[in-house]
Amino acid sequence: MNLSPDMAEAFANARPQAQHCSELIKTGPRPEEQAESLAVWRRDIGRELSQDLSELLSGARLSVTVSEPESMAGSDVFSRIGAVAANCLLRCGKDDHTLLLSFDFPTAIALTDRSFGGDGKTCESDAVEQLPRSAAMLTDSAAKIIAQVIARVSLMAGQSGGDGAVRSLRADVIVRSESSRRLKPFEPETPCSVFTLDCTEEKALGGPLSWKAILAVPDERLEKLLPGAAASPPNGSEKGARSNAAEGAFAAIPLRFEAVLAEFDMSLLKLDNLSPGDQIPIAMPREVPLRMGDNIWAHGSVGTLNDRMAIRVTRFADTAVGA
Repeated sequence: MNLSPDMAEAFANARPQAQHCSELIKTGPRPEEQAESLAVWRRDIGRELSQDLSELLSGARLSVTVSEPESMAGSDVFSRIGAVAANCLLRCGKDDHTLLLSFDFPTAIALTDRSFGGDGKTCESDAVEQLPRSAAMLTDSAAKIIAQVIARVSLMAGQSGGDGAVRSLRADVIVRSESSRRLKPFEPETPCSVFTLDCTEEKALGGPLSWKAILAVPDERLEKLLPGAAASPPNGSEKGARSNAAEGAFAAIPLRFEAVLAEFDMSLLKLDNLSPGDQIPIAMPREVPLRMGDNIWAHGSVGTLNDRMAIRVTRFADTAVGA
């Protein structure tokens, strides 16, 4: 097709504008990349929940796995959950993504029994029409932990969208209801991905125990939670303040941080009598502060990385805002 000189010049002038329009030039991840991101997301959530939910169930050693997603419409999700269950609407991340978490009543009661030191066995014959208050409180606590883990995993995957958004990251339970439809987590025709959370205690008395929960996520929200889904453009104007600082002249200056594992009081008399071999009991918190000088910059959980101790940053301190 031959263009007149005037038309060719018009297209040439328009081309740079189209190249700078992110809506036109951005492309989504390839199917294999999205599958890999989803696998990493599921693995990391299972790993984090294995640790965090253990503290809720009397320190039981748990193994949590997240199944591959099943695709179904919102109406089919409601049908699978049933008319009555312990349903929680979770809010995760800076954009307040809402997810639906559901435990059936026998599972909620079994988890509550295990948290009080019982055998935690699920018995379908013990079906009840209304969840006991203790079981409702436990499912709320478990749901909040799950929301925090999902938000934390998404944060570690780089879904913060800027430094200020990292510090305002939220994770909580908005509302709970026995009817999943009443929560209105999504429309009946909304395409959803449904995951099964399988929590197993292998070394339980009487044999392995297993509890399951359903996590339903609208597909459009799931894409924003996966690794690499919200990465900023290389030369865009949405770079965080920390990225700009890293490009400056002072980026290579080393800053000394301290991870404070424990703090405790000791009397002057006991300090004076302290000798080699004495044992000082300390309580390890779930989060430890990271300090730079006298200022707390962030908090993190203690773990391991390549057979060495490591700190996983979970949140930034308010005093670090604007630093």
